[in-house]
Amino acid sequence: MAPIPGSGLAKGLAVTLRTMTRRSVTEQYPDVQPDLPPRTRGVIGLFEENCTVCMLCARECPDWCIYIDSHKETVPAAAPGGRERSRNVLDRFAIDFSLCMYCGICIEVCPFDALFWSPEFEYAETDIRELTHERDKLREWMWTVPSPPALDPGAEEPKELAAARKTAEKLAAAPTEPQEGDA
Repeated sequence: MAPIPGSGLAKGLAVTLRTMTRRSVTEQYPDVQPDLPPRTRGVIGLFEENCTVCMLCARECPDWCIYIDSHKETVPAAAPGGRERSRNVLDRFAIDFSLCMYCGICIEVCPFDALFWSPEFEYAETDIRELTHERDKLREWMWTVPSPPALDPGAEEPKELAAARKTAEKLAAAPTEPQEGDA
């Protein structure tokens, strides 16, 4: 059956008329903050105390946008007769967000949970050279990271916690041996 001439025009005008009569919904962004999904990828926050300068994040970054500088520091022996230890001390941790593609590989490979996604997204700059943010700014963003969701109440307990609990119960149930001098 052949279409009626002008039916397409009538359908298009009907859609236009329906759209015109609907009330528009406008987000008043600068005045009202948007409701972001819980796993929003904004910027990367740094929890500096957990960073051991292992350089995994910088090595695994496909864009090479993470810059880390450190130096070794000697820590004196904890006990008399012990040996001195050396540890890395973080001097510089910076991320160039003009290069970053927000893939999250750096966060995934960090074995010490020093990097987290922050939902913060207002960090625009007028000059592209100012998009390299140093550790003080990354640390500020760390405090905007939402807490992780609660564990599922029906979930199985992690193996590490179960093993620790069993050991603690065995130690608590073991009879205490009398010490010398106890009567």
